[in-house]
Amino acid sequence: MQKTNAVLSAETPDSALEIISYPPASAHKHRMPLLFVHGAYLGGWCWEEHFLPWFAERGWDAHAVSLSGHGNSRGREHLDSLSIDNYVSDIIEAVDLLPVPPILIGHSMGGMVVQKYLERAAAPAVVLMASVPPQGLIYSALGLLFTAPQLLGDLNRIMGGGEPSADSLRDALFHQPVTAEKLDRYWKHSQAESHRAIWDMTLYNLPHTARVYRAPMLVLGAQYDSLISPGQVQMTADAYGTHPEIFLNMGHAMMLERDWEQVAVRIDEWLAGQGL
Repeated sequence: MQKTNAVLSAETPDSALEIISYPPASAHKHRMPLLFVHGAYLGGWCWEEHFLPWFAERGWDAHAVSLSGHGNSRGREHLDSLSIDNYVSDIIEAVDLLPVPPILIGHSMGGMVVQKYLERAAAPAVVLMASVPPQGLIYSALGLLFTAPQLLGDLNRIMGGGEPSADSLRDALFHQPVTAEKLDRYWKHSQAESHRAIWDMTLYNLPHTARVYRAPMLVLGAQYDSLISPGQVQMTADAYGTHPEIFLNMGHAMMLERDWEQVAVRIDEWLAGQGL
């Protein structure tokens, strides 16, 4: 599979966004591209593991952006000053680089960024995967306090500048078995997250659902997600007048879990059902 890993928006490398792109490899090419938006502590790399080549093989022009301060994008030196609005501006910039408006697929924090983007602009369709709900992270924090206090403490330690441990990464992202080799690779790619963005998602810059453009929306969650519970996924679906779909025996990192292809197939089928 041929791909491009480019800083497509750069005037100079220091001002660039990393956009990982897989062109369609199928004779049947879809009209609209896909733009994947990662969650906290990750980068565009999390989509390249499975989703980008898989969707490209099925005729999609598939792109993943690394938000500012993440992956190989600009802004790593001032990560803590970056806000959710900064991340929304990244999406606007990435969308403007594509020939037509893309279908947006956001995971976790990326789902929150997509919701905030829809306050400003339209999209042909949206998929929210284990997304932070419009009510913010407070329910996630309370849930961890009572069910996984050690994990909550580890996440707070990472926010304070500590490095994530492999055990914390596994507990936060996975329910299904993950090999030591993969876990080590994911751990090496993981990183800190902006304090400001976390506070925005907790309290200070939550979506105004009345302003959010009502694109066709697929809301997905995972049965054993320790960060965004099925109940929180239901809150997101309720806010936008739809029904959630919960994948059994799966954890938060739905694009990296052993059964990731079940999620990819469902997204592809849903998009086909929308005529896209």
